Amino acid sequence: MPDFSYGAEVTHVAKRDMRIALLARRRELTVAQRAAAATRVQAELVTLVDRLRPARMTAYVPVGSEPGGPDLPDVLRAALPPGGHLLLPVLLPDLDLDWAPYGGPGSLAAAGRGMREPTGLRLGPDAITEADLVVLPALAVDRNGLRLGRGGGSYDRALARVPTATTTVVLLHDGEFVEAVPAEPHDRPVRAVITPGGGLRTLVPTAASPDMASSEATVTPPGVARHTSTGRIPGE
Repeated sequence: MPDFSYGAEVTHVAKRDMRIALLARRRELTVAQRAAAATRVQAELVTLVDRLRPARMTAYVPVGSEPGGPDLPDVLRAALPPGGHLLLPVLLPDLDLDWAPYGGPGSLAAAGRGMREPTGLRLGPDAITEADLVVLPALAVDRNGLRLGRGGGSYDRALARVPTATTTVVLLHDGEFVEAVPAEPHDRPVRAVITPGGGLRTLVPTAASPDMASSEATVTPPGVARHTSTGRIPGE
């Protein structure tokens, strides 16, 4: 049942306002800035893939100003170990996500909302449970791993299926790794972020290490405090 309480409405409005500010900032990025950011994000993500050597991983096809660049699936597919599989999402009518293998640029078809989706055999929403690495989008992530998506709830459902030990990483632009995002009970945390300027970082709860300082100079949206706590992926 929907939550019509005053607190839920305040959170909803705060999320909406934060989305508007972040999307406006992304639209201001030039083509050159987006390309440079994509190169750095891809390099960091490939390093992670080389380290984890996942037999199965999930990602997505960035569109517009989303971090990672439109060739992200090809970069990740080439980085996988022999026999590794890259799954991409297929948006279902109820906004849940199905998954299908990526077989190259020719295996993608135009879908709604400007997205491109794989046309291969669908493996079902539970296919994400067997992924060793999950790469997903967001507009912002805070230091406790809570992410701000676009509001459809698709990745919240997907993350609810992912085992807690799985590495889940969000690709962001600089300034989108923030102190806090408005959160609701259904919001699921992620374990790491990659930004062009800060690279790969694990997300540490505030109480765990309050004095760990971030080396990334973030520029946060109006009304959002600057992020101050980060970590590194184990084994780095």
